Amino acid sequence: MIEQDFVAQPYEKNLSEGKVTYKSPSNIALVKYWGKKENQIPANPSISFTLDACATTTSLSYQKRENISDDFSFSLFFEGEDKEDFKPKINTFFKRIEKYVPCIKEFHFTIETSNSFPHSSGIASSASGMSALALCLMDIERQMNPEITDDFFNKKASFLARLGSGSACRSIQGDIVQWGSHYETKGSSDLYGIKYPYKVHEVFKNYHDTILLVDKGQKQVSSTVGHDLMHNHPFAENRFVQAHENLTKLATVFADGDLSEFIKIVESEALTLHAMMMTSLPYFVLMKPNTLEIINKIWMFRASSNANVCFTLDAGANVHVLYPEKEHAMVYQFIKDELVAYCENGQYICDRIGFGARKL
Repeated sequence: MIEQDFVAQPYEKNLSEGKVTYKSPSNIALVKYWGKKENQIPANPSISFTLDACATTTSLSYQKRENISDDFSFSLFFEGEDKEDFKPKINTFFKRIEKYVPCIKEFHFTIETSNSFPHSSGIASSASGMSALALCLMDIERQMNPEITDDFFNKKASFLARLGSGSACRSIQGDIVQWGSHYETKGSSDLYGIKYPYKVHEVFKNYHDTILLVDKGQKQVSSTVGHDLMHNHPFAENRFVQAHENLTKLATVFADGDLSEFIKIVESEALTLHAMMMTSLPYFVLMKPNTLEIINKIWMFRASSNANVCFTLDAGANVHVLYPEKEHAMVYQFIKDELVAYCENGQYICDRIGFGARKL
């Protein structure tokens, strides 16, 4: 599909008021994207596990406006409190998507949103939050154009979510989602995420992700700034090639259940992401001393136990500990005994692979 396919068709039905609610999960990238082109287009493809427990629930109430103006009309409540500081991001999002969902100027919206994880936990909520909002808007559009198919609904919801937060396009579906054009992946697109279309071995079902909250403070550099620093990065082109190659390798890994190769790719991707941050200009380090302590502990435990446990990182200090269901008891005991001590206030979140957003 191309961008023009997502421009809204004339609406068949009129709506006056209503309410719709979606719960949408976060996700954790295995192959990372770092660097964006115009209009939220990724510089390289990525692939992620959709999570289950870490999710945002968003209710969107809408009421027809008597007088339509050039401004968007909405109020926003986060966990019951009016959040003025969230509004500029939503306003930017609405500006980006107006061409594709022109009805948004016809309504006053009341956005009520909450996370299943603490807002100060250091878990990025942009993926889950923007995908939940995009799904609510698509639900309204489908009420006005009932012929919209489920396939188109998911693709356009992902397309819209991407314009709010790039990684949000990977939170519409599950359990493994790819975003970004990759010459060996049928149906892959820079415009939206797709459910991974090839064979996935049973070992990757019910995969666990225990998220260790090393640092719950605000990041010293925003992801937006970090992405922009890739434009003149001396290693950018080689990094983009590496991401494509790792996606190709993962096809065999997923099909065969090769956990050893999975670990190599996932940990290399995490460290490469942070290497790009440390070698940009200006350069920055988002890992903390306890991040490195945890990584070393995982390596030592893996060597001594032969457990198939590994780590990955987002653009921050927190560590995602990944391991298969069959090793849950052993690895979880190791996490409690050895790793929780390195978490801020001993806080961590137990999550696992999930299957996408759902309407409530």
